[in-house]
Amino acid sequence: MVISADALNRHALDVCVVPITSTEHKRFSLRVPIRAGEGGLPSASWAKCDQVTTVESTVLLYPPLGRLSSITLGKIEQAVKLALEFT
Repeated sequence: MVISADALNRHALDVCVVPITSTEHKRFSLRVPIRAGEGGLPSASWAKCDQVTTVESTVLLYPPLGRLSSITLGKIEQAVKLALEFT
């Protein structure tokens, strides 16, 4: 999931992302669940908010699968802040 700003993404060679996995890891509270179908994901998944990273924009999937709900985005935002100690 791309989390860097669209304005920045238009000019940068890489983008900031939160990886998404379909493998559940119950020990990490920083993994936000995403329902199957939400954001165009075919199966239940988890946002790995403890692994924020950058990737080259050339490896992104186009067109995007979809958008996450504002509730899920809020949970991801809070988990990223906790992971980066921004709270």
